[in-house]
Amino acid sequence: MLLHEQIGHLCDSLKLSSVAASWPSLAEQCIAQEKSYGEFLRALLESEQQQRDERTRQLFSRMAGFPAHKELSTFDFKFATGVPKQQIQELSALTFIERNENVVLLGPSGVGKTHLAIGLGLKAVQARKKTRFITAADLMLQLSTAKRQNKLKQYLSRSVMAPRLLIIDEIGYLPFGREEANLFFNVIAKRYEYGSIILTSNLSFGQWPSAFADDATLTAAMLDRLLHHSHVLQLSGDSYRLKDKQRSGAIPD
Repeated sequence: MLLHEQIGHLCDSLKLSSVAASWPSLAEQCIAQEKSYGEFLRALLESEQQQRDERTRQLFSRMAGFPAHKELSTFDFKFATGVPKQQIQELSALTFIERNENVVLLGPSGVGKTHLAIGLGLKAVQARKKTRFITAADLMLQLSTAKRQNKLKQYLSRSVMAPRLLIIDEIGYLPFGREEANLFFNVIAKRYEYGSIILTSNLSFGQWPSAFADDATLTAAMLDRLLHHSHVLQLSGDSYRLKDKQRSGAIPD
């Protein structure tokens, strides 16, 4: 058996796919540049690590469930003058995730809350941090279904506790009943000081009880945990989604 084939079989056995593909060209480069065996080995292992990191990013991106690909770099801060750009840039360093802190984006419909949440989520995925995006309505549906099927513990473990970053979009668009409010409180309580959450809402905190079965006590207890270690960003301005139509004249300014 040729040396190339032997190395290929060993790489397959050890699951070193990048090494199998890249070692011949890297060997030629190192010979041409008169590099040492150690430098060749380091380049080979770096190539393998880069490939594995990229596969992890792609996997985490698929698992995150983002409804669209919206990077922070494409957010129009010139239009959205009511969005605190400096705070968003600071959050994009992701130190809030390392500290298990939360981010709450408040503001009227259309100012870019979901875009910013997805953008931060994509940053987390690129940093190989397991992330999950879900709307509040879908989360409630899945929690209620899991409870009805006696699988709530498994669902919480797999879908609520496993991600380093959990993004819950559109709090307050649909009000929750008593059981749903209790289930949502359970989510916040379990992730308290354990993992980061990004929440978006069109309601001020004073309006939140109306979204949680008018239970002021439960809402206060939930906000106490949610806001203990958090960054609250109040967004304002015109609808970000309507800006192109306004500029084209399709609707009046």
